[in-house]
Amino acid sequence: MRRLSLLAAACVLGFGLAQIATAGDFSFTGNFTADDNVQAFSFNVGATSTVTLRTWSYAGGVNAAGQTIAPDGFDPILALFDSSGALIGQNDDGGCFLVAHDAETGECYDTYFSATLNPGAYTTTVMEYNNFAIGPNLSNGFVQQGNGNFTAGFCTSATGAFWDVTCDQNDGHWAFDILNVNSAVVSSTPEPCTLMLLGSFLGLGGLLRRRK
Repeated sequence: MRRLSLLAAACVLGFGLAQIATAGDFSFTGNFTADDNVQAFSFNVGATSTVTLRTWSYAGGVNAAGQTIAPDGFDPILALFDSSGALIGQNDDGGCFLVAHDAETGECYDTYFSATLNPGAYTTTVMEYNNFAIGPNLSNGFVQQGNGNFTAGFCTSATGAFWDVTCDQNDGHWAFDILNVNSAVVSSTPEPCTLMLLGSFLGLGGLLRRRK
């Protein structure tokens, strides 16, 4: 009986610790190989709180992990989705009061998105301008999907990838912070057709269960 009591107490203590997990900041870096690449991240919010998403790679700077990020990455944008895949919002430029000026172009093209989020799971994506999420759901994909060098169209006679609208060619590196969340990881971004098929199979499964 004493062993059972100790075990129950340990379970209660463990549950309590899981419930009071503290929020933290998470930093990620990587590289795109084409203009239409999309990098997704999954994160969890443990309690209603203000969450901030921001990039560092266009103008460079020091991220939340203390890493010095080089400038001259592509012009980034981001999108945020809830646990069902519904689009919450997008951000193009964070604004010169929130992100740094690029030394070469003078532009403030890094992203900055801050919102009060309820507890739960979320997905956020980093893309290159102007590869916005189509919405209203993640499964709808992105407007430039399959158009690998679309930014060359911003500038006369330009070729290749990673041009911004000032006709400055950059590279494919990105740096992204997710701030004040309980956990965050890099995740894959399924193709729209894959998500649609998954939804169809889930719907079919529900129909079969109802018929039974």
